[in-house]
Amino acid sequence: MKIGIDIGGTNTVWGIVDKDGRIIKRNSFKTFESKHFEDFLLALQNSLQPSIDEIGEENFEGIGIGAPNGNFHTGCIEFAPNLAWANKIIPLAEEVSKKFKLETVVTNDANAAAIGEMKFGAAKGVDDFIMITLGTGVGSGFVSNGQLIYGHDGLAGELGHTIAIRDGRDCGCGRKGCLETYTSATGIVRTALEKLSDTHSILKSEANINSYTIFQAAKAGDELALEIFDFTGKILGQSLADAVAITSPSMIIIFGGLAQAGKYIFDPIQKYFDQNVLKVYKDKVKIVPSLLKANDVAILGAAALI
Repeated sequence: MKIGIDIGGTNTVWGIVDKDGRIIKRNSFKTFESKHFEDFLLALQNSLQPSIDEIGEENFEGIGIGAPNGNFHTGCIEFAPNLAWANKIIPLAEEVSKKFKLETVVTNDANAAAIGEMKFGAAKGVDDFIMITLGTGVGSGFVSNGQLIYGHDGLAGELGHTIAIRDGRDCGCGRKGCLETYTSATGIVRTALEKLSDTHSILKSEANINSYTIFQAAKAGDELALEIFDFTGKILGQSLADAVAITSPSMIIIFGGLAQAGKYIFDPIQKYFDQNVLKVYKDKVKIVPSLLKANDVAILGAAALI
């Protein structure tokens, strides 16, 4: 048995994975409710330990974790802007290993999703692809020649923190105009709030605007919601066209809550990607959704680290 853990800015999800790649048990808790790393460790222990005890510690090979700014080489989370308790270097693998007495390996959350997709999903048999995760932030994993690209320091592949609009929105990383400030679940809400002030929209009646309510408004034909998705897809499509020029993938897989909007996000992404990609890459790159259940991708990928 292996344990796969996916740490997100909003939720942490874990699963126990058997030798056939099936998730036989899972649970989750709110990441953002932990203000300090010690609080997070305790929440993880309270959620996971009963299942380890039930199955028996001796039946587990180890724990794999996908985390924002997770460094495969060091096992640390390094200055993750979307985690309240990780604005410094956190020795995650070391501390989790101590807590559960199991070997622990850490990587970037999007890298874990890429591994899951490569072993079990849309990228099975694909040697060159980019994984994009659209959640609280924007994560990315780059696979070239069948290998994840980690870089010399273990932190390669941060497409979410490349600049989409120069001198644009403030980002939690300290820069301005990062891709994730426009195309994450939180970024699309920022777009909605900016556009709502001088527009008629059914979104004005929403007490709590989030990516799901924007999606529902788009399905109802709301012009502003459709404009918001078009703008978001434009920013992401342009950035993906630039990314293709670096690793020349045959596929881009988009995963995460915002990807559940289907054609409302995929159509504009494809449209603006096609308008901006270099001619030599035209019609060579497929942009597809994940083929795995939303909560399965990163869990399976994280577990596969062991």
